[in-house]
Amino acid sequence: MMEARNERMQMVRRNIGEITAGPASNETPDGNGAERRQLRFARFTIDLARLSLARDDQPIYLRRQSFDVLRYLAEHPGRLITKDELIEQVWPRALVTDDSLVQCIKDIRTAIGDADHRIIGTVPRRGYLFKPQVANDAAHAVPAAPVSEVRYAKSGEVHIAYQTWGQGAVDLVFSPGFVTHIENLWSEPGMARFLRDMGRFARVVMFDKRGTGMSDRVDKMPGMDERVDDVRAVMDALGIERAAVMGASEGGSLAAYFAATHPHRCQALVLYGAFARFASWIPTDEALQHLIEYIDTGWGSGRSLPSFAPSMVGNAAFEEWWGRFERLGASPADAIALMRTNSQIDITDILPTIHVPTLVIHRTGDVTVAVEGGRLLAARIPGARFVELSGIDHLPWIGESSNEILRLIGEFLGDQKSAPVLDRVLATVLVMDTVEVMEGSQRTEGEHSRGRGRLPEHDSLVRRELARFRGHQVRALGDGMLALFDGPSRAIAGALAIQRALQPLGAAVRISIHIGEVERVGDDVRGATVDVAAGAVEHASIGDVLVSRTVRDLAAGAGFAFEYVGTHALGRERDAW
Repeated sequence: MMEARNERMQMVRRNIGEITAGPASNETPDGNGAERRQLRFARFTIDLARLSLARDDQPIYLRRQSFDVLRYLAEHPGRLITKDELIEQVWPRALVTDDSLVQCIKDIRTAIGDADHRIIGTVPRRGYLFKPQVANDAAHAVPAAPVSEVRYAKSGEVHIAYQTWGQGAVDLVFSPGFVTHIENLWSEPGMARFLRDMGRFARVVMFDKRGTGMSDRVDKMPGMDERVDDVRAVMDALGIERAAVMGASEGGSLAAYFAATHPHRCQALVLYGAFARFASWIPTDEALQHLIEYIDTGWGSGRSLPSFAPSMVGNAAFEEWWGRFERLGASPADAIALMRTNSQIDITDILPTIHVPTLVIHRTGDVTVAVEGGRLLAARIPGARFVELSGIDHLPWIGESSNEILRLIGEFLGDQKSAPVLDRVLATVLVMDTVEVMEGSQRTEGEHSRGRGRLPEHDSLVRRELARFRGHQVRALGDGMLALFDGPSRAIAGALAIQRALQPLGAAVRISIHIGEVERVGDDVRGATVDVAAGAVEHASIGDVLVSRTVRDLAAGAGFAFEYVGTHALGRERDAW
């Protein structure tokens, strides 16, 4: 029996690993080496120096083993603690049965009046979950690895707030969901521990998206291209050439889009509770309007908590923090504008162009983003690994599988090697056909000539506008040209700018734009995306900028108005576009 028990303890120690291991002494290190002397939850105080428990300063008796079980659970709120882990931490090197642990839990529940299990939850055949928010006498949560002060990266004229922490071998850029305030996230103990544990296997970079948290407020909420610019700006500020990118919830759409458009800067991709289509989050216009009405009249109250972390409903401390999370994350007007922009997200068509190692994690009963959203991501991204976990909470640090989420991410990143950058990349292709107006005549459709030679200023104006919007010409195409952009919004803005610049010359253009995978061959590009764009320009009228549906979807929120002009069979495969 003793040999079997020792073997079991060794197995527990290996399974817990670095993420969940922690000292069982009265001193729990924080990032500044401070000692946590008290833990407070609800109306209770655990005094670690005196080994005592009190409610409203009135002492409550607990025998030592029960006290140690309560202490360990309270030190790890919001995380599933297995029976083996509790036995290992409370009774090291001792032969103890599960019955002893069950009796301790019973003693604790009797002492604190937890007959309804609202403080200590039981997960059948798994372990226990300490539900309340826990505060300590330092009044703040600090990760084990020091967290940098909030710094700012410049993305165009916008300042993006970011923090770094952790000492792992992999750089991990974390794109959180919806609204955030990176300093406030550390004030929730469960979230702080989750972030701290990420820092055990990576150097983590976390930022507030423009218009939210501590980043600059903006006149209009950004589209995908601008959000990608912000990720790139933060990486540049830290001198990170290539990193793993993780996105949670709506941040997952951004992370996936970044991986597709910037594979040379993305080493691996992790998606948690994420989606390609906004409908996986808010399925109907009525549901969206209901959320907008809440933001307009109830934002900051925290009443949206059941839609994100139902298991924390009734936890007064967490509900208070959630209200603060809303207030600090964005103003009501900004949150409404962000939701209207997010409602247009659909990156489904670009998922097959992602060629970096990808891990997709989703909880089966996620109350915020339907699990079908995660299944779609994994099905469309080549070679993606999909892990479906039990649970209903959307917030990754809440619920019984939070520790499993960390383990999966850590193992996935630990397995990644530096992958070569592929020659096939996602790109926005612009094809322009220049039309010179016949001298001395009014411009009409069909009254144009080709091959007469462009005016001298023509090429310099086109190059100037391409440079303004980060496009570059790949090659000439008769009276026009083929150019590449790093995003559809900039391609559309560049096309409109070229039209305006050429008008004084008496010349007009027709332009088509498509986005998809292209193959780089030296300084040239080829593939179906190029063929579709080249074929589409033939269907454009003079002065038109004709875009594919995929371009329209990805340019959502950029402020452009689109008009449906029909479907055409394009490219070598004559597919309908």
